[in-house]
Amino acid sequence: MTDSDPQRTRALVRHGFLLEYLTLGWNIVGIFVLGANAWIARSVALAGFGLDSLIEVGASVVVIWELSDTSANRQRRALRLIGAAFAALALYLVVQSTFALVAGLRPHHSPAGIAWTAITALAMFALAAGKARTGRALDNRVLRTEGRVTLIDGLLATAVLAGLALNAGLGWWWADPLAGYVLVYYALREVREIFTHA
Repeated sequence: MTDSDPQRTRALVRHGFLLEYLTLGWNIVGIFVLGANAWIARSVALAGFGLDSLIEVGASVVVIWELSDTSANRQRRALRLIGAAFAALALYLVVQSTFALVAGLRPHHSPAGIAWTAITALAMFALAAGKARTGRALDNRVLRTEGRVTLIDGLLATAVLAGLALNAGLGWWWADPLAGYVLVYYALREVREIFTHA
């Protein structure tokens, strides 16, 4: 942390904690909401997005742990854990998208799933922007990196939303799995960035 004003630094750290606790709480609720709606709609996309929420919970816990002690060694370990979460997300997206396409899974319509993913996308984009600003102000690479995890969570919510909406509106069941492949690129790019510089 490079900020020379200790009071401002403490306020920024508190703000970082608040952003992470909001992300953590949102995603814990999301796991249950998505799980229930995935079961009702038989939607692989909603089930997969629930798993993504679980990865985001893990990433938030890592940042909360790191913000408690910002030593260089702890930052390196925290970044590696976030990198592992990105790798798990990429693997999940490849497996889930391929399975959905090959099996030709056609989920039922899920108005509640559409509503939740739309609200989640907005919430994650707002939280990601806050983490990026706070991470820059604190010169905290771990918070900035986890902010990118949250951004990808927002992008994934948007992709799932598009897939659900296209399935509901046009019967394009394959739109969601295809969007998952696009997100694999972003996740793998973050893995490379983290492990190159951690």
